[in-house]
Amino acid sequence: MLCDTHSLCYNFTVTLKSPPGQRWCEVQGQVDEKIFLHYDCGSNKVITLSPLGMKTNATKEWEKQTESLKDMGDELKQLLPGIKLENYTPRAPLTLQAKMCCARKAGRSTRASWQFGFDGQIFLILDSENMTWTEVHPGVRSMKDEWKKDRDVSEFFRTTSQGDCNGWLKEFWGHWEKMLVPTVPPPVAPGTAQSKARAITPSPWILPVTLTCSILLGIQGRVLSSGRLKMLPRSMKVSPPPVLHLSTTQTHCCPVDSDS
Repeated sequence: MLCDTHSLCYNFTVTLKSPPGQRWCEVQGQVDEKIFLHYDCGSNKVITLSPLGMKTNATKEWEKQTESLKDMGDELKQLLPGIKLENYTPRAPLTLQAKMCCARKAGRSTRASWQFGFDGQIFLILDSENMTWTEVHPGVRSMKDEWKKDRDVSEFFRTTSQGDCNGWLKEFWGHWEKMLVPTVPPPVAPGTAQSKARAITPSPWILPVTLTCSILLGIQGRVLSSGRLKMLPRSMKVSPPPVLHLSTTQTHCCPVDSDS
């Protein structure tokens, strides 16, 4: 049975004061952990597109997506100056790494969340379904409290992950489904493919036995032609073919839903 849970994520990298010549906001889009978009949300320009992105970049929803990603980048940058971390000094320049994700199963939304981090570490997680905040790093309590009591910020995180993200996944999935969902091979009639495989698969003991039988037939022919039937010496006895011990392993791979 095919797994029918699919996810859409956007990884934001937003820098408060980026060095000259460097982007202050970048987004990487992933569907089922496969990259489809690399976007400069500071200048509203697409950097690279994968074949998955090319499949949807001509749709109206795609244009709405890029405009919304730019707005999200602007909103995240406005939060940077007020961030205060306890007992932790992030590398300069201060860079927020945020990840927005949503998931759908059987045509309906199942998960929505935001993750926030610095220097490659996760500090804070927001479950947008029930608006539950989880402190992963002890130095993030002040930042969490500020964002939690700010209704505009909380609503921004909820609507973008539950609304925008889920809407894009629903809209784009019709274009991506054939590229991402593996097809099931047709069933094989019993005894058809396997019997053919056995017929063309050589056994390692066939050649020695055939050679030995040929030699024995030649010797026996000579003995019979001379009119004298003699027993073969013990050294010429044919040993039975070796027994091949085959082992088969079967693996199953399918993503498992997680509520974390």
